[in-house]
Amino acid sequence: MAGCCNDFSRTELFRRAAAEAGSGLPGIEPGMPTPAGTGLSRRSFIARSAGLALAVYGAERLSSALLDDGIAQAAAGPSGPVLVSIFLEGGADSMSILFPAGDSRYQALRPKLALPASTGIRFAEDDRLFWHPATAPLATLHAEGKVTVLPAIGYDHPDKSHFTSRHFWEVGATDSSLLTGWLGRYLDVAGAADNPLQGLSLDPRLQPALASARVPVASLDGPDRYGFAIPKLNLESRLVEAVGQLGEAHAKSSDPALRQAGSTAVQVQRLRTQLAPFSGSASTNPYPRSSKDDFPLRLQGLAQMLAAGLPLHCVAMRAPGMYDTHSGQPGALDQGLKLTADSLLAFQRDLEHRGLADRVLVHVWSEFGRRAKENGSLGTDHGAAGIGFLIGTRVRGRMIGEFPGLASGLDEQGNLRATADFRGVYSALIEQWLGADAARVIPNAGSFARPALLR
Repeated sequence: MAGCCNDFSRTELFRRAAAEAGSGLPGIEPGMPTPAGTGLSRRSFIARSAGLALAVYGAERLSSALLDDGIAQAAAGPSGPVLVSIFLEGGADSMSILFPAGDSRYQALRPKLALPASTGIRFAEDDRLFWHPATAPLATLHAEGKVTVLPAIGYDHPDKSHFTSRHFWEVGATDSSLLTGWLGRYLDVAGAADNPLQGLSLDPRLQPALASARVPVASLDGPDRYGFAIPKLNLESRLVEAVGQLGEAHAKSSDPALRQAGSTAVQVQRLRTQLAPFSGSASTNPYPRSSKDDFPLRLQGLAQMLAAGLPLHCVAMRAPGMYDTHSGQPGALDQGLKLTADSLLAFQRDLEHRGLADRVLVHVWSEFGRRAKENGSLGTDHGAAGIGFLIGTRVRGRMIGEFPGLASGLDEQGNLRATADFRGVYSALIEQWLGADAARVIPNAGSFARPALLR
């Protein structure tokens, strides 16, 4: 947490408390938004059919039996697109991640922090820009057409508070009164009442973007929770198979109760059959190792869960690192960026190896960028427009918006102006990737231009 501001520290502490909905929340100053998801109830489940330990939110009427049944039914159905939202926490410095060494004002604004062009990889779509050395894996994927870059994404009248700006991004609107996340509202429209895995937070607490109003969502705590209870004893395996066969015999019974029980047994057995290869499905592509952050293990676990046929639809998680770099920026930025980029490349290769890459799109975002001019502590202060990425085999791989330049592209406070609005990108993701009506999810969606995201 070295170098971060009080606003960042307080935001983090409050959101930890808010995630434990109903356990007593610290006060919020007037004008500050209440984080999405604060009002959701939380119930802990063990999904016996899949062996997953889950914290399920917004599920007052969801019993363990219905949970098992819902997961089994969803897993037995057709596989749909998966959107993975990854948060760079603290306001990542876009002018370091994709640094403008070819802009004449760069060196003057950052006499100590400026990176020489020789240390980076030239960005093919704008010869003023270079990839930070730690993001070389993203440059590799971009060269393959699998990364779309948003070099100056934000919103009008930017708010430079971590608390408020992050809330805007999480709820999909510049509205401090919204209490549901944009992905949660999408699931309210397109999700199911008995499948909490449709919205999964790979985090000890619920990521607010997934906060829903009508359907259950879940959080999964830690990579050690990715185990599946696949029976090793032959006797138990045969017993489960026998129950499945018995269920199949009664699935078309004229007795409604017997028919329902038989159908459920068949569905659970089908799910177990789908999960059976899980123990041997480890990726041949290695993930990076870290003793400080579980991010690589979480992505590896996510790939395994998708390969196992679990009915995931929207997934949210945090990336490694703390990007509120008011001081000592180079070291903190390097560490977080490298582990993030290495892990994302490993995840993409894993999906490709498993034949899942066409189903998954990764969205990387941060609450804002940093000021163009460095401060006196070898760092940068809160800015406006930041950087974002869309990663996957289906993305167009072409820049959305543009880098506005440092001569005329800064506002009156010296912050980068946005050339793409995050609400337009959300609307495009909902319509082009998830296949829903953005007007039912994003407030005033019709007022935002939709960029073309897919090939």
